[in-house]
Amino acid sequence: MAFLLTFLGKGGTGRTTVAIAAAKQFAEQGYRVLLASQNPGPGFDLMMGAPIGTEPQELGVNLKAVQLRSTVLLEKAWEDLKKLEAEYVRTPFFKTVFGQELGILPGMDSALALNALREYEGSGSYDVIIYDGPGDLSTLRMVGSPEILSWYARRFRQVIADSDLGKALSPFVQPVTAAVFTVNLAGDNFAEPTERANAVLDDAKRAISDPNRVAAYLVTTGDEVAIATAQYYWGSAQQVGLSVGGVIANPARTPLNSSALQTAFDPLSVVTLPEHTGDWQPLIAALPDLKQAANAPKPIEIDIIHGQVKLFLPKFEKSQVKLTQYGPEVTIEAGDQRRNIFLPSELRGKPVKAAKFQGGYLTITF
Repeated sequence: MAFLLTFLGKGGTGRTTVAIAAAKQFAEQGYRVLLASQNPGPGFDLMMGAPIGTEPQELGVNLKAVQLRSTVLLEKAWEDLKKLEAEYVRTPFFKTVFGQELGILPGMDSALALNALREYEGSGSYDVIIYDGPGDLSTLRMVGSPEILSWYARRFRQVIADSDLGKALSPFVQPVTAAVFTVNLAGDNFAEPTERANAVLDDAKRAISDPNRVAAYLVTTGDEVAIATAQYYWGSAQQVGLSVGGVIANPARTPLNSSALQTAFDPLSVVTLPEHTGDWQPLIAALPDLKQAANAPKPIEIDIIHGQVKLFLPKFEKSQVKLTQYGPEVTIEAGDQRRNIFLPSELRGKPVKAAKFQGGYLTITF
């Protein structure tokens, strides 16, 4: 399994520079590295010193790079969808629509990038994948999408099944679907694609919750806005279960106050980079061990014995955190992120007795 690493921070803080230096560091350590950029402009090519295409290309020992262009990824995803349709639908209707016709809608970029990263990780060709994406809330929504999709599936499946509409249509589902699909929806045949989709989501959720498989680092300058933005992304990352391993401070444009930065991001470690003058070696040498994200505070801890769920939500105020409970799940809202916690069976169905927000931690007692 590959280790997936990304960087979060305000635009202009040097995230791409840090991503390239990290990729080179891992390659020098003997890891097979893929640097995947979702930067559509020419800047990435200029920084890499070579034009980067939409297929992984070798740039040095153990190092490959690829541009994640949404139009190319959409064409491939569409062809995969048509193959799936042909496998399960008696009369395919997507065959007259071609991927080259499709335009990119809002939100597609993140979904297509996530699918591409999943395929590169599953190929077994890489030990480390560095994702140089937007580094903002859209990246966090992408990372959190497997959990959100799982929630929508289990929540609305039950809502429809319990509704009058679902009960009225249930006698007609089998004969109608039998005429359309090549498999029996009520039988074991249809369980295969359903289980396949659930397995993909479950593996993605396990990976994101494991700092040894997926992690992020914050990148900031000494600018007040950059620091506040990095702090906000830190708290938001916890909401999607993404471990933040530390902070990388870039001295570009704004002088750094190391002690103030350490206070701002405590208990994370803060590493300051030298100025980039074209030589990558000083940056590579200054980077921390980027595989040590497991030492950072965990986004969530569940204590079944004491009936508690503890979430780490740094840099949020008490007024910004909202807790609601509907049925067997608890929803936490912090900033512009919501997280639905699917409780273990021992706590499921129990009402919330108390909730305390202190020191960046939200402790829920059942």
